[in-house]
Amino acid sequence: MANWSDPWTNGAATASVGTRPAAHDAGLRSYMLSVYNYMASGVLLTGIVALLFASSPYMGLLFSPQGKPSGLGLIVMLAPIGLVFALSFGINRISETTAKALFWAYAVLMGLSLSTVLLAYTGTSVAQVFFASAAAFAGLSLWGYTTKKDLSGFGTFLIMGVVGILVASLLNLFFQSEKMQLVISVLGVLLFAGLTAYDTQKIKSMYYAVQGSDFMGKSVIMGALTLYLDFINMFLFLLRLFGDRR
Repeated sequence: MANWSDPWTNGAATASVGTRPAAHDAGLRSYMLSVYNYMASGVLLTGIVALLFASSPYMGLLFSPQGKPSGLGLIVMLAPIGLVFALSFGINRISETTAKALFWAYAVLMGLSLSTVLLAYTGTSVAQVFFASAAAFAGLSLWGYTTKKDLSGFGTFLIMGVVGILVASLLNLFFQSEKMQLVISVLGVLLFAGLTAYDTQKIKSMYYAVQGSDFMGKSVIMGALTLYLDFINMFLFLLRLFGDRR
């Protein structure tokens, strides 16, 4: 599972859902478009880095032919966790330029980490699952943006669920149970599907709290990172369920 954390921990306070006529708010549309552009660009950068690195002679520096990480590979795999925490807890102290740099660095490191996916699964199945994930993400995010239902009550449940599957994944490293892995993957897809809608609504609400402030640019980056994490994790869990291994 990709490194997930709620990047909004120390951000500006979230406004309540539906406080203004969002459908007619050009500022909100521009804000959300910026979030999606950064998120999509991050995913694209991750994919390009993974594709180039998987076919490069430097792959052996990070991973063995069986996909096991070397010492340097472990550093590359764990580094994104540090970047997420740096953004989450330092967003009020760092500049917008630094936040962008950390976001792009995170996307590159995730590309290096996920390069083994292209070696473990066939290219056709990776492409099919990617486009299926993109379609599901688009639909869920659109629903989260347009629904009148307040999804804030699901936040604690979803985050606790993510912590639960993270713990279960760590335990399964020792048990190596295929049934347990199947359950984890199914639950992972459902949880990150829910988080996609929940986070989209939260990002939409955040706009009203930060518009016109110096925090607005950094809020865009945090929103993009949040949706990036939702998409990448949903893609990985779907790949474990439906991907064809080499």
